[in-house]
Amino acid sequence: MALKIATWNINSVRLRIGLVERFTKEASPDVLCLQETKSPLEAFPYDALKEMGYAHIHAAGMKGYNGVAIASKKPFSRTDTRHWCDKEDARHVWVTLRDGTEVHNFYVPAGGDIPDPALNDKFAHKLRFLDEVTSWFSARKAAANKFVLVGDLNIAPLESDVWSHKALLKVVSHTPVEVDKLARLQQSHDWVDAVRAVKGEDEKVYSWWSYRAANWEAADKGRRLDHVWVTPALESKVRTAEIFKGARGWTKPSDHAPVITGLA
Repeated sequence: MALKIATWNINSVRLRIGLVERFTKEASPDVLCLQETKSPLEAFPYDALKEMGYAHIHAAGMKGYNGVAIASKKPFSRTDTRHWCDKEDARHVWVTLRDGTEVHNFYVPAGGDIPDPALNDKFAHKLRFLDEVTSWFSARKAAANKFVLVGDLNIAPLESDVWSHKALLKVVSHTPVEVDKLARLQQSHDWVDAVRAVKGEDEKVYSWWSYRAANWEAADKGRRLDHVWVTPALESKVRTAEIFKGARGWTKPSDHAPVITGLA
């Protein structure tokens, strides 16, 4: 089954539902995964997404923080929500499509500003979250599994994923301990980084640019925090990968751009 999947940290789905509509018209993904929706489920814009053609929606949300959602043109055979680190903080939903493909949508904790778990509870939470997810996928590992993992993983692992490896080595999102944790997660099911499978490891690729930059595009001090991974059973199906950078320049944008991957 051909599948065009997009992941986007929307930074408030209700505030930016117009941008979601514009994106879906221009890119037309089959499955749209959103993070940081910042909406309790009773206020989530189900009707607006259905009007865009996404009749099948599974979401987890809370007021003002976090929140993840999967909106799909293709029906689900199963939907699940999973909690991590003894918190019900709406960071992981997953669905099974009718062909058996599982789509996992994650919003990994950002981790605060201090990259020391002894001094920063938010950073400790991030590391524990990654460890728990790693153990879970390791336990579920099987050669036949057709899994897609997407989301704002809040880590830019490669030197080519950041504007300056040297400048960011001690900045949360690119520290060695985080990169190591993400590598362990990737090894948990021999995940294939779909974007790098298409673009190679040397090309500079970013999906996030800070609001603090006066001219984000000219400065281009980005990081690739948003990822699409597939299990080995789907590796040969990966055909395209794109950062939809133009969305970062729209009026009142998210600081993240959508990432789109096409599977044959």
